[in-house]
Amino acid sequence: MKAFCRDCFWRGEAAVRRCPSCASPRIVAHGELDRLAIAHMDCDAFYASVEKRDRPELRDRPVIVGGGKRGVVTTCCYIARISGVRSAMPMFKALKACPEAVVIKPDFARYRAESRRILGLAAELTPLIQNLSLDEAWMDLSGTERLHGAPPALTLARLQARIEAVTGLTVSIGLAPNKFLAKIASDLDKPRGFSVIGAAEAQAFLAPRKVGILPGVGPAMAASLEKAGYRTVGDLARAEPKELAERWGAHGLRLAQLARGQDTRPVNPNEERKGISAETTFEEDLSSLADLEDRLAPLCEKVARHARADGLAGRVVTLKLRTTDFRIVTRRRTIPVATQTAKTLFAVGRELLAREATGRPWRLIGIGVADLVEAEAAEADFFAEGERRALAGERTIDRLREKFGAEAVTSGRSLRLKRDRAAD
Repeated sequence: MKAFCRDCFWRGEAAVRRCPSCASPRIVAHGELDRLAIAHMDCDAFYASVEKRDRPELRDRPVIVGGGKRGVVTTCCYIARISGVRSAMPMFKALKACPEAVVIKPDFARYRAESRRILGLAAELTPLIQNLSLDEAWMDLSGTERLHGAPPALTLARLQARIEAVTGLTVSIGLAPNKFLAKIASDLDKPRGFSVIGAAEAQAFLAPRKVGILPGVGPAMAASLEKAGYRTVGDLARAEPKELAERWGAHGLRLAQLARGQDTRPVNPNEERKGISAETTFEEDLSSLADLEDRLAPLCEKVARHARADGLAGRVVTLKLRTTDFRIVTRRRTIPVATQTAKTLFAVGRELLAREATGRPWRLIGIGVADLVEAEAAEADFFAEGERRALAGERTIDRLREKFGAEAVTSGRSLRLKRDRAAD
């Protein structure tokens, strides 16, 4: 069995409780250690960790990053998690569970900058990095042993230590034979964890776990599987793939593979983003179409700006609403010409919204674009003349804001909302 120390990087041929070189207990030992090369790197409580690093007085305090009292938790530190706070929890519930928590509004510009630093360090080891979000990514270090003078496992441990030394932030690593198992492994020993799941043990490891651990199995799918008698991953692994396919089509076949620990997806740095979106939670529930449109408009501008900055356009517009009892309602529309303009987003979004704004109160609204394409392809569309005119105007506004500041150009709707809020 191969083993190494995560502190001094001693390497040995047998598992030991403490490093014979530096006496550290942080030993990684596994029979497949030198044969595994697919990793999932996950920053530990990323946004909260950035805030704590930059504000040392918060080091021993519970910290929640998120919106106002009617918002939701974006993330929280591990101290807050001990009290039961979780991501996506309504803020009022989080503060009830942990009333002494310090609540901080998210600063995504700062988080993006730190994400680039961390991923830049990872990119020095391999070009095969696939981002999932600002704080997590898959890596493939196959064939890098000669380049780095060490197997991927040890190279990853050195990267983990370097990230902490350079940025003051910590990450957890999961190492496995495929992406699915690597992502599960990275969550086993947080924070500052390094966990390994080998191919030989994968099915036994997965078998007793609930089906909800599988990607693509949300609450509704989990309920459907449990109703059919599949409560654990082991139940799915023992089922005939044909039976699962007959019930759930291609998704059923995919579940049969995952339940056996199989995942053939490569780490693909060029895999397309699924969408761009923005949302806001209201301080008070809103029900009138006019009020909802007022909140929708700036979100459309935000999504469109991000799409233009990333050189992308979307063929599907998605509206998201959340009821007062936290149920999510989504409506989608495929449009004839891919868009990256607020004008088109708002026009489609308000039509979808008008069908839902029938007097019931809502606590959140969001808008997004999906089915993304390169912006140049969208602009070349023969039927895109109206979109091109709108795009030219919005790009001019982008340049003015870049030169003179975000408030250099403001819509009449935004000015009216500011006046109304000031009057309140």
